Amino acid sequence: MTKRNRRAKPNLAARLRQPRYFIPGLILLLGLVFSISGMLYAAHLEGSDAFCASCHTQPETKYFHRTQQSQSVDLASFHQTKSVHCIDCHSGRGVTGRLGAFVVGGRDMIAYLTHTDTQPAPLTVPIGDGNCLKCHSDVPQTTSFNRHFHRFLPQWQAVDPNAATCVSCHTSHTTAGSSSLQFLVNAPTSQVCQDCHSSFAR
Repeated sequence: MTKRNRRAKPNLAARLRQPRYFIPGLILLLGLVFSISGMLYAAHLEGSDAFCASCHTQPETKYFHRTQQSQSVDLASFHQTKSVHCIDCHSGRGVTGRLGAFVVGGRDMIAYLTHTDTQPAPLTVPIGDGNCLKCHSDVPQTTSFNRHFHRFLPQWQAVDPNAATCVSCHTSHTTAGSSSLQFLVNAPTSQVCQDCHSSFAR
């Protein structure tokens, strides 16, 4: 073995102090810091309904103004009285659910800033049952006959790809519903009931 091979290799810290490693390493570190800071700031902004409404001008601005009224007029404004924000319903469970919403929000922001957004804004990611069950996890376990449809909904979904979801009955931004019935609108909700019964009668 030659003397050159036996010479101790410089440790990682010493290598990073060399100019050819230091500059790229510093750029990488700063990029990482800015990325994490940006994501944390964006997550903070997502918690503000007013911020959401500032980009999604219609119909979100209209929905946001409803939450500022003294009386709840739809399911979303009722949720707001419980300190539930837009992002709480428009994101899935856990970290992956929040990251999914973050990606959609980033895409929407780019569209808004480049003036390629569509108004009124379409709902590109439908609200799944998991979004609702984050807070209402006890609902499918109900044994009350008056709420039996909640218990049977997963069974219907298991056998029918066209089965209803939570938002088939509990539409968040519809003002025609009754507050005494959690803002359910009678006609479409009754149709969902009939569809479920028909599915099990086959």
